[in-house]
Amino acid sequence: MERYGYLHRVTYADCTVGNHIYYGRYLELLEAARGEWFRSMGKSFADWQAAGLIFPVLEVQIHYRSPARYDEVLTIEVWVLEARGVRLNVGYRVLGSEGRVRVEGHTYHVCTNLEDKPRRLPAELMSALGVPAGGPRSSESEKETTTTQLQSPG
Repeated sequence: MERYGYLHRVTYADCTVGNHIYYGRYLELLEAARGEWFRSMGKSFADWQAAGLIFPVLEVQIHYRSPARYDEVLTIEVWVLEARGVRLNVGYRVLGSEGRVRVEGHTYHVCTNLEDKPRRLPAELMSALGVPAGGPRSSESEKETTTTQLQSPG
């Protein structure tokens, strides 16, 4: 699977007095991009929840590289780092309108039922992620192509 690209125009509400995105806001942007990525694979988080599965975050790591400013259009790339057993690890890169890296990071998730009991990643999701039937997917086999899918209102 190629990297998924989600567009977001930086709103005034995203910014601090210094006219750059408030650091905590990036988590919300990554969440929005991850939600659209799932939707692009055929099922939203709400669909998975209705089927009895959720994907809570276990860990987040973000590296801030350069500030994004008001009215800038960002591309948030999302891709699978690893999908194995109950674990789903997701990578992110936020690019400015000129292609400069603003933020890089990852989130580590576990697949559970609605009672928080771990469950193996469903075959349907593994297939949508491009994970071969015989083994896990790692970031080394990831394609670098960015596909722009959605622009948020701004």
